[in-house]
Amino acid sequence: MIVNVPAIPNVLPIVPLKNKVIFPGVVRRLVIGRKETVSLMRKIYKSLDSQEIEYVGCVPINPPQSTIEDDTEKNQSKADIIAPPIRSKNLNPPEKVIDAVFSQKTRPEDLHPFGCAVRIVRLERTVGEGFVAVVEGIARIKVDKYVSESPYLEAEVTVIPEPELSQDDQELQELAITLKSTGRKLLSTFHDLRLPTPFLTQLQKFIENASVGSLADSLVTAINSTFKEKLQILDAVDLKTRMLRAIDMLTRQIQILKISQKVHSTVEGQLSKKQREFYLRQQLDAIKEELGEKDDPSNEEDDVVDLTKRLKEASLSPEADKAAQRELKRLKRMHPTQAEYQVVRAYLEWLSEIPWNKSTTDILDIKIAEKQLNDDHYGLETVKKRVLEYLAVLKLKDDMKGPILVLVGAPGVGKTSLGKSIANALGRKFHRISLGGVRDEAEIRGHRRTYIGAMPGLIAQGLKRVGVNNPVFLLDEIDKVGHLSHHGDPSAALLEVLDPEQNNSFNDHYLNVPLDLSKVLFIATANHLDSISPPLLDRMELISLSGYTFDEKVNIAQRHLLPKQIKAHGMAPEDVKISNELLFAIATGYTREAGVRNFEREVASICRAKAVEYADARDNGELAAYRAEVSKKDIEEILGVAKYDDEVAERTSLPGVVTGLAWTASGAGGILFIEATQMAGKGNLQLTGKLGEVIKESAQIALSWVRANAYKLGIISASTEFSFFSERDIHIHFPSGAVPKDGPSAGIALLTALVSLFTKRTVPTTTAMTGEITLRGQVLPVGGIKEKIIAAHRAGITRVILPLRNMKDVEGDVPVNIKEEIKVVYVKKVWDVLEAAFDDWRTENVVIESRL
Repeated sequence: MIVNVPAIPNVLPIVPLKNKVIFPGVVRRLVIGRKETVSLMRKIYKSLDSQEIEYVGCVPINPPQSTIEDDTEKNQSKADIIAPPIRSKNLNPPEKVIDAVFSQKTRPEDLHPFGCAVRIVRLERTVGEGFVAVVEGIARIKVDKYVSESPYLEAEVTVIPEPELSQDDQELQELAITLKSTGRKLLSTFHDLRLPTPFLTQLQKFIENASVGSLADSLVTAINSTFKEKLQILDAVDLKTRMLRAIDMLTRQIQILKISQKVHSTVEGQLSKKQREFYLRQQLDAIKEELGEKDDPSNEEDDVVDLTKRLKEASLSPEADKAAQRELKRLKRMHPTQAEYQVVRAYLEWLSEIPWNKSTTDILDIKIAEKQLNDDHYGLETVKKRVLEYLAVLKLKDDMKGPILVLVGAPGVGKTSLGKSIANALGRKFHRISLGGVRDEAEIRGHRRTYIGAMPGLIAQGLKRVGVNNPVFLLDEIDKVGHLSHHGDPSAALLEVLDPEQNNSFNDHYLNVPLDLSKVLFIATANHLDSISPPLLDRMELISLSGYTFDEKVNIAQRHLLPKQIKAHGMAPEDVKISNELLFAIATGYTREAGVRNFEREVASICRAKAVEYADARDNGELAAYRAEVSKKDIEEILGVAKYDDEVAERTSLPGVVTGLAWTASGAGGILFIEATQMAGKGNLQLTGKLGEVIKESAQIALSWVRANAYKLGIISASTEFSFFSERDIHIHFPSGAVPKDGPSAGIALLTALVSLFTKRTVPTTTAMTGEITLRGQVLPVGGIKEKIIAAHRAGITRVILPLRNMKDVEGDVPVNIKEEIKVVYVKKVWDVLEAAFDDWRTENVVIESRL
């Protein structure tokens, strides 16, 4: 079966093609520059407006001699020049032959017998007399005879239709399948060579949809084939012959491309990195030269010499020296523009700046150290005693390992400033490391050098900053360090840092050599112990800093806060004077804290007001009228009305009212009133005052103990045994209902309030109590004794009931002057509490009514 082709005239103008073949279905661009062909194009150009399709025959010129028969298309000019051949038999070089061919007139006998009828798609003039034609191959033609040679060639031709693939011919079907498969392999090879995507997409569609004849013609055009091979495909009118020749050419081209690609990849892998680095270096040098920043080659050598000198002077440890020498050899072999060069150089700089053997001389005079501590801080005797103990042992034993202290207390009690004072007392350098919010283990141990921007951890950075190996490190807010996450566990990383048995060989991931931390005095600070992991807490020596008493705050203000604020506001010490009574009034009426931060802010407010008054007096020349003393009226005008009322024990004694002692989370103490009342009901217990679960449970325990011992207490008799509690509702209230309250320390006060309510006895207004109770009547110890007793003294309490096991807290922490003014009664059981609380109570006289 034959494929239909458009009606093509039997006589066609002929365009000779030199070293070029056009196949049906292929679009080519031809540059027309020869006189005879230009005259043909001029005629066609004038008739373009007639809308008639112009057909011409493109016939290849036979190769003039064997020297150019195998000349490939890649050696041709990019312009498709139409020129006649030459028939000279001399052995001129191919270039000269081509030039000669171009200058000769084309004769019919020089043309190939087969060609291609083409349709002119577009025709444009060029500069001069030439034309550029875009033509599309329509069908093969066979030249029968030339009918004209002037002004251009014309010939009678026979159009050769494209045969269709026969379904009955099995061999043709197999050849067609092989041709398409080979075309797909060629397409895959083109993909590997990263040819333009539009070309690959178009080629893939053509392979899938085109007829096998057109496919053979187009694929031969797409590959690098010789002029002779293209003529063979043009001459192959028979479909089978054409497919066989095309398959052979395509297979050979695929093998050549694969070998070429393999060789190119091998060579590129060896050269591309060096070529790229060379190219970038050249660009960098050019940019620096333009900016006037061109490096001096001698500087690079100076850097290496300088590093070598610094490493030698650093007195590295043996492990560090081994690592430094290894990296130094690598550095000498590197070019400064390499990325690794800066990494190695930074590492060596860190090694040279770590204080391996540099240390400060400790002040071993205990008297001087004690004076320094007392000058910087008022109170805090426990901490001062521990520092002096360490100093005394260090004086006797030079190589003592530094202790790991953790100062636990409320904000503002002086934990951080105490660390600075300890460093000054010892004559050591001080460095503070804030651990609050640290979530990455690498911030403690350092980053490994494989990461971009890697740095040592906070410990190694601190050593570099202070420049000695025996500083005082303050690990601030250690209770707020992060725990286990996808970034690691920073608290676990601190285990090695804070373990005296291990920190002599601490391994920072960046340095990757042992680092001796045994001479460092670590002091950690924390507000709470609950968030510190038990293994970490076990490695530290715990020192608790309770809140300051008001007397201590007054002394701190006179010795430290007031002089500091006077100086900060540009005045002399004699320009502002505040008495102890007024400082006490400020501390009690305007602050409620364990530390002195808010207290210092209030003092600063007074200093600012006095600074304004002093500046006005000086500007007006009235310094003589300026009053340096601050009065109570001045405080009210500057600070306003007192924010907190004085806690005074309730003066009216009523059954069911008891004074307890409380300790707040801020570290301050206070008194706590407990009121109990009863009413007709069904035996319910109601609790109010914004209470927590623990204090509610204490109330239940107190009521259960009272009910269980009602006969002994004389509350019920045999006739009222079953109705007394079931017919009454009990309501216990804690005043200051907006303040949250919780904890077990109100146990004995709750029990005493219930006994007072049911027995109609009253507790003296000057008696307060604190302690935890059990169902069996035991009294257990509680915390915050110092703060509670101080609060009781401030409220006018003269007698305090405490658990017996809290005696050590009173003896060790409570100031002597307060112990002289308050009578402390120690109790072991609930019966002891009742005997101490009620003046007329005698446990041995309690009558037990028979229930037989």
